[in-house]
Amino acid sequence: MTTNPVSPVTTNPVNGATPSPASTGGAASRATVRRAELAPFLRTRRERIRPEDVGLPPGSRRRTAGLRREEVAQLAGVGVTWYTWLEQGRPINASSQVLDAIARTLKLDAVERAHLFRLADVPGSDTQGSCSPVCPLPAEIQNVLDAFTAVPAHVVNERFDLLAWNDMYATIYPGVTSAPVSERNTLLATLTTPVCCNPVGSADTVCYSMIGQLRAAYGRHVGDPAWTHFIRTLEAASPAFAKAWAGHDVAQPMTRVASFRHPGVGTVRVTTTSFAVSVPPGARMVVYTAADEESRIALDKLAAGTGTDTHFPCWPAHEPEHAALTDAGS
Repeated sequence: MTTNPVSPVTTNPVNGATPSPASTGGAASRATVRRAELAPFLRTRRERIRPEDVGLPPGSRRRTAGLRREEVAQLAGVGVTWYTWLEQGRPINASSQVLDAIARTLKLDAVERAHLFRLADVPGSDTQGSCSPVCPLPAEIQNVLDAFTAVPAHVVNERFDLLAWNDMYATIYPGVTSAPVSERNTLLATLTTPVCCNPVGSADTVCYSMIGQLRAAYGRHVGDPAWTHFIRTLEAASPAFAKAWAGHDVAQPMTRVASFRHPGVGTVRVTTTSFAVSVPPGARMVVYTAADEESRIALDKLAAGTGTDTHFPCWPAHEPEHAALTDAGS
């Protein structure tokens, strides 16, 4: 049976939408921005579901890819008008039960479901803050990083601002560790460093994963001016970021095998493992361990100082170009 999930509050006579409880002041402004973010997220999730994936006939007169709004509403057991308003970003209220039904219908994974709940301002959503690049870290965290003498390790916040690192990490990524504090961002560096002297292997794949994590974190900070400025900076600096950001895909940090290039030892394959850091909120430590014996030998060489005085010969020529890109959004 179709349910009516709209709370019994007064309807706005101007546009017919039902206002949320936070209808005045700064809370309303932030809620409005969250709704604006929710609308394209739902649309892109709906468009990726094929009718046959949910037991519906494909049909021959579909003007757009994926499910229609009315089909999502029917499958989730909600009113068509209500779901349309939700996807349009109108200020309506939804219960967790209704959002769960929509999440199941759209086949959202755990990260996407949490993102949906945050954008819909459902009570209990995580709105935890994060830390800027100049946020002080407890001394114990740097001590832990320094204890990893044979493998790279670093700490980033939810925006991928680089907060701390060990000597091995600086050996591999000198471009970002030597940058001014405001530019020490691993995602920005990966996006804007030319392929010829980018230490990140398969940078496109790595960036796509990082952007998904950034999008999920952004759901906790929608309406925050610092986050808005950061996203605009990335969009201005990288068309690839702008395209991926518009896709509204979300992800979470996970252990994976990656690679980096170093002019002294060549390509090194590593397993990246993330650990949550309690202070500051949202920060995590990432440790790179060798994924095979050849890579272990290469890391041991770097730890011993072999090849650490070598640099990509093209990097100095690209420094002005790199600086112009990173300044594009400021």
